[in-house]
Parts: sequence; C-alpha cells; structure tokens
Amino acid sequence: MSASNDRIWISGEYSRTLDDRYRLTIPAQLAEPLTRDSAECVLVKERAGCLSLWAKADWSRLFLERMRLVEQRLALGDLDRRLTEVQTLGRLLSSRHRPVELAGKNRLLIPEGFREFLGVPAGGEVMLVGAAVCVELWHPEKWVRYLSRKMARFPRLMSELS
Repeated sequence: MSASNDRIWISGEYSRTLDDRYRLTIPAQLAEPLTRDSAECVLVKERAGCLSLWAKADWSRLFLERMRLVEQRLALGDLDRRLTEVQTLGRLLSSRHRPVELAGKNRLLIPEGFREFLGVPAGGEVMLVGAAVCVELWHPEKWVRYLSRKMARFPRLMSELS
C-alpha cells in the first residue's frame, strides 16, 4: 500500500479461511485504507466468485455520481425506450451492495446472498486481493482463472495507465 496525493493504493494478496460463521479477518494492510475514517464499509458483488469491499465514503461517492447520470438521462427522456434495462439496473442495484462494518481485529461477516455469490463454504479458503481502490474477496479457483486471463495484458495496461 502506498500513498499519493492522499490516495492510498491498496495492494497485496493474502489467503485467509472463512470461519464456521462466515467471518473473515482482513489483514491490517488491506483494512487500514478502508477504515481510516470509519469502520463502515460497503460489500459489493462484482462477478460470480468475487466480492469487493470499499470504504463507505468512496463507494457512496462513485455510486451517487453514476446514479446522477442515470437520473439526468431519465429526466431528458434518453432512456424512455430502454425502461426494461432501467428496471434491470434497479434490480441489480437493489441486490448488488450492502453496508457492512469491520468488527474488532478487522473481522468481516459475509452476509447471506453474498456468501452464495462468492461460492466459498464455511471453512473454505478465500483470496484477498488489493485492487488499488478496494479489497477484493475471491474464490481461489476463480482468482487463478482471472489472473491467467489477465496477466499477459499487465505490461500494456501499466503502460497505458502510467
């Protein structure tokens, strides 16, 4: 993790085990950037086998920016012919994220609905990955598949973004 212009980049890869109550301890190196201002975070369904954990303020800012754009387009009538897609967006938004709190020792309880989406049973291994702006929780097999597909693109991505 490193700081640049008050932005703390979250990095690192850790293997942890879910306990029998679906609790997971987040390493301090990953938890600290998320809990600088508050223990409140937001857990988000990213893709099957992957959840992300965000600082509440960061997630709220991104979420509100995107929703304002959708509201503006609705008000202008730009989405009148796409109401089915707007409804789908609403359904996904309703179930995609949930406020959570990191308890003592940075322990996260993964809520029902999110457990099934992650696909890791109690007692199973979870990969925790720093994703620059959030922490991702991965099903280990899906993490390896994701890395296998994306790693070859790393040099080009680094070049494009830097």
